[in-house]
Amino acid sequence: MTISDALQEKLHIKSITWQKLTWFDIEQPSRSEMEHLKQNYHFHDPELEDCLSRVHRPKIDEHDKYLFMIFHFPVFQKQARVIVTSQVSVFLGKDYLITLHEGNLSQLAKLFSNCEQNQDVRGEYMAHGPAHLLYHIVDLLVNYCFPILNKIGDNIEKVEEQVFSNRVRETVHDLSVLRRNIISFRRIIKSQTEVLELLAQMDWPVLKEEPDVYFGDLAGHGHKIWDELDDYKDMIEGLNDTNNTLTSYRTNQIISALTIISTIVLPLTLIASIFGMHLEHLPLSQSTAAFLVVMIMMAVISIFMLALFKIKRWI
Repeated sequence: MTISDALQEKLHIKSITWQKLTWFDIEQPSRSEMEHLKQNYHFHDPELEDCLSRVHRPKIDEHDKYLFMIFHFPVFQKQARVIVTSQVSVFLGKDYLITLHEGNLSQLAKLFSNCEQNQDVRGEYMAHGPAHLLYHIVDLLVNYCFPILNKIGDNIEKVEEQVFSNRVRETVHDLSVLRRNIISFRRIIKSQTEVLELLAQMDWPVLKEEPDVYFGDLAGHGHKIWDELDDYKDMIEGLNDTNNTLTSYRTNQIISALTIISTIVLPLTLIASIFGMHLEHLPLSQSTAAFLVVMIMMAVISIFMLALFKIKRWI
């Protein structure tokens, strides 16, 4: 089924047709687009609702005339330096492929634009059926995970250098951001890989008619990303433990120095307080050398206490 240009603009639906296959791309879908799909393709209401909401895990639902799939892909926000989840919903039928997404996956938008503008690209991706097109879309988005993975690795190296510096507050913040990114990435990839494995194992005619469609390879890429994230997780935990140890050591040094100063000052404060009472019958109270004698007493006590701390190996 094709739709007019006016209706496409009104519903924010873009489409490309090549031979018998039509690719519909819906960016930031709304109720209007869902109603259009329901009337023309008779998709189930819960699946249309899933396209408008954030589903926690990728999934695949099989029906007689179509497949409904939800994929999650990571998107790295440079300004906040965090990884967020971008959802792509897919309806795959015998002669159509419908993709619905939030619009923040630049690779998907670029692929659609290339297919729209370049006939050779359109023939390469769309000439072999909807399963072949879906394979290339998912393959492109899975491969886009590797630059994000490399970015995490670079950030881990930077944090590793910071751990042994005195920038404690900055290090703690960067470690926390990295741990959050790795946890988010792992959650995305684990569920995604399970869906790709299920997609590779399904015996469905539309997916099996093309010999070049190997969803198992995409699942293998998912396992590779998972292994890298597992290594990064261990590295972050090690760096966090090291940072905590160094921070505790620095804190103990500061507390030790402050304790020594307080212990030395305590008897000096006592002596100064006694001789500051202005009592007439205290020793040396009438002598002009009283101040000098008191200072010498304080110096002797300080030296004695420092020597005692040294003998006890407290400093």
